[in-house]
Amino acid sequence: MKRKEFIKLAASGAIGLSSIGYIACEKQKELFFKLSLAQWSFHRAIQNGIMSPYTFAQNAKSLGFEGIEYVNALYDDVMKVDNKSDALKNFIKKNNELAMDNGIENVLIMIDSEGDLANENNDQRLIAIDNHKRWIETGAEMNCSAIRLNLYGSKDVKTWTELSIDSLSQLSEFASGHNINVTVENHGRITSNIPALMNVINSVNMDNCGTLPDFGNFCMADEGYGSVFDGTCEQIYDFYQGMEEMMPRALAVSAKSNDFDENGEETTLDYKRILKIVNSFGYNGYIGVEYEGSRLSEVEGIKATRDLLIKAGKLI
Repeated sequence: MKRKEFIKLAASGAIGLSSIGYIACEKQKELFFKLSLAQWSFHRAIQNGIMSPYTFAQNAKSLGFEGIEYVNALYDDVMKVDNKSDALKNFIKKNNELAMDNGIENVLIMIDSEGDLANENNDQRLIAIDNHKRWIETGAEMNCSAIRLNLYGSKDVKTWTELSIDSLSQLSEFASGHNINVTVENHGRITSNIPALMNVINSVNMDNCGTLPDFGNFCMADEGYGSVFDGTCEQIYDFYQGMEEMMPRALAVSAKSNDFDENGEETTLDYKRILKIVNSFGYNGYIGVEYEGSRLSEVEGIKATRDLLIKAGKLI
């Protein structure tokens, strides 16, 4: 899609309108889940200044989604200012109005760049906890059901485990007073070492503390995230075993995608097999579309992921 065409469509909210009829028809098949859109699917357009993050609700609705999942790091007007209090008030007001105007549900907020919750420097870890509390309060004011956080910090598994349990316990206790779930994604590094992650979640042992299983984030890289799609990850945790282990405590689910074959199937991940696992645990909440590929445009990748979820979901 050419840049000018994308801007025109993004501004009008018309991207994907031709496909809504298809979705409406397919949704009569009674899928066991609801469809939400992760804002990260638009991260290139937003970070390159082609799309405002505040068009997210409009564009997600035009693509037929029922819910939206925000990414705090995509809002420079919040993340790159000193006065976070006023910036967050504006963030809440604008996004609540946009969600209401477009008849779409605020599902969750993905929290990045607010400090490491398993930092061995205790002062820095306490600052990170306080930073995350702001977003829990924000999620509550936007009627979200959850926030997603990362558990980064120490590379020593024992130390990481102890610090993660403490930070996650504090945040889950705080969130319980705001009727918010706290979820942890398999998001690279130790967090994609699923037995270690589940040990933390189960040790916290709170109803509002759980996982956000991501279909594709199973690269156990020491640094960064690696990629299970391009061959750069040296150690990958088994996708399907990981989903089996995370789903008992799942409070949200993310459908990662990278590329598709001529039949519309994801070229790395067996969506039908994964959805069978998700369904086997009685999950019936939102599954968030998170397209990260580069061959298709972001809009086309979102549509392909959405349509594959619908197709595979009909077969469950």
